[in-house]
Amino acid sequence: MSGADEALFRPVRTGNPFEETVERLLQAIKLGVVAPGDRLPAERDLAARLNVSRVTLREAIRVLTEAGYVESRRGRYGGTFVNDRLPKPRARPKRKIALELGEGLEDALVLRSALECGAAQAAAARELAAAEREHLNRCLADTASAKLGDYRRMDSRLHLAIAEVSGSPSLTSAVADVRMRLNELLDAIPLLERNIEHSDQQHQLIVDAILAGDAETARQAMDEHLGGTAALLRAFLM
Repeated sequence: MSGADEALFRPVRTGNPFEETVERLLQAIKLGVVAPGDRLPAERDLAARLNVSRVTLREAIRVLTEAGYVESRRGRYGGTFVNDRLPKPRARPKRKIALELGEGLEDALVLRSALECGAAQAAAARELAAAEREHLNRCLADTASAKLGDYRRMDSRLHLAIAEVSGSPSLTSAVADVRMRLNELLDAIPLLERNIEHSDQQHQLIVDAILAGDAETARQAMDEHLGGTAALLRAFLM
């Protein structure tokens, strides 16, 4: 089980177990923790980790099945699998999103900066295990080689991986939550080839600094990277 698995499949609050179960499963799918074609954890295990009944979990899975995110397969190698093709985000006018969000955009951007710059610094300050270093490099390579339609999800997965190797499940959860807040906004702006190339270069700098144990450079590189994304969001949405 990866750090992101632990962070996203944490126990839900008791007030709205069904709604939060759907939210946690969608987080895991949309942020690339469970990739297209992969199987979700076994029902008994997943219900225990989310601290919900199997009835609630099955209902949440049914909703995601109807929405086109997962499918159930029977047999010895059955289970619930993420669909190879995920539903496209619902397109909404950028102006409407900006008006609905109001000052929430700046709030989310400030929160993201504080969390992810801190995550990069904390990750670089740790003595990473071989498996953690391999995980970080694999997520970096997956992002750099991603097709255009998969880039956002792979980018999310890399940023989550950086939070994971910080050693703090709470920080990983917070990074996942703020990324979900920004997902619709990121989907509302175009993927620019020049920006993707620049992002890949910055990702490499961040990961290199983390693996080298250079905490200050990791923080600065992440701050510059997030600043570019924030500038694009402001330009297209404000």
